[in-house]
Amino acid sequence: MFKKEEYLPRLIDKKIIDYLDVFGAISIEGPKWCGKTWTSSSHANSIIYLDDDKTKEQALLDLNLVLEKEKPELLDEWHLIPKIWDKVRRKCDEDSEKGKYILTCSTELNDEKKKEIFHSGAGRIGKIKMYTMSLYESGDSTGEASLSDMLNNKQENKNVKIPELNDIANLIIRGGWPSNIKTPPNKVGLIPRSYIESILDKDMNDDKIRDRKKMLMLIKSLARNESTVVNNQTLVKDIEEYGNEEELIGSRNTIYDYLNVLDRLHLIENQDAYSYNYRSPERVGKSPKRHLTDPSLACAALELNSSKLINDLNTFGFMFEALVERDLRIYMDYLDGHLFHFRDNITGLEVDSILEFSNGEYAAVEIKLGYNKVEEAKKSLLKFYNNVKKKPKFMCIIVSNFSAVIKDPKTGIYIVPITALKP
Repeated sequence: MFKKEEYLPRLIDKKIIDYLDVFGAISIEGPKWCGKTWTSSSHANSIIYLDDDKTKEQALLDLNLVLEKEKPELLDEWHLIPKIWDKVRRKCDEDSEKGKYILTCSTELNDEKKKEIFHSGAGRIGKIKMYTMSLYESGDSTGEASLSDMLNNKQENKNVKIPELNDIANLIIRGGWPSNIKTPPNKVGLIPRSYIESILDKDMNDDKIRDRKKMLMLIKSLARNESTVVNNQTLVKDIEEYGNEEELIGSRNTIYDYLNVLDRLHLIENQDAYSYNYRSPERVGKSPKRHLTDPSLACAALELNSSKLINDLNTFGFMFEALVERDLRIYMDYLDGHLFHFRDNITGLEVDSILEFSNGEYAAVEIKLGYNKVEEAKKSLLKFYNNVKKKPKFMCIIVSNFSAVIKDPKTGIYIVPITALKP
């Protein structure tokens, strides 16, 4: 039973309110367990759970039986009855009333189910993407450093509490799953591992039976390549042996199919390449950086815990980068911006994150697990700065364990611990 007084506010709440003021209905999409139903419930006056057998049976008999509740009305897991989409769209056309319906789903429709929908809902149903919780939303970031303040040159130098490396490792293993926020540190890995099992046992077979072993190997391959640019050919080699061209083609088709499943489950968040304003655009890499939607899933797939991360700083570094970029993705979505990465294929120069803001300005961000890598990050950012036509509005290095939010007086580069960051 939803209790509004127990609701932990999310950054997406503002966008939901704005969209309900503009559209007749909204559709909130995102991975299972990220909090879609809980958040949507805080904005609804009635709730219909379509994964309830009795309710689903009523809806199949007559959709009007589930569309006449108090507005805004939440239709949870609407994808189980795809025809609801067109019915809601028609309801939105009946009058000019805004914010009548909130639709949620954790799985995009497969090609067969898409045939049951005849209208995109453009102009009537506004789509919103939801993610797991950022550290600021879960209360693990103090928010003493703001991307908006850095953009507007208003960020002040501040002393902040320095987090323990073990605490950072626990935050990665725990992930941003709302139901996992208050779990004791020694048990935080259970929910992400359960998530992987759910994918393998049920979710991947929504339209046909797939090979459990191959899907697990693909998820492990994505986990091993978390926060890197890796092509499908490498993923194919990771999950299958092939001896001839025909078997290779079959393996590629398998990869495309299995990646499509993970994409429909909202479990893949590829970070596109940034190519604007560079002096030699033909040298700029175009491949996306691979991410699972939450670093906890990568750790669960590789059977990592906080002790293993601390004893393998190379892997820890990639997973820390995934944690930071998960939060940056959420923060930039809140700010109506976009998250990219950058790579020069000739020199190998990389910038971990490019933040493009709604006003057209952008920032360059390097991510380092330890403060001992800050000087290296400064050199990388300055090299990038010297090779772009349009200069970044600000540059920033995000670290795990530093005792201050500070703007370097020599380079103007901000140094910020992830546990102090907010939009």
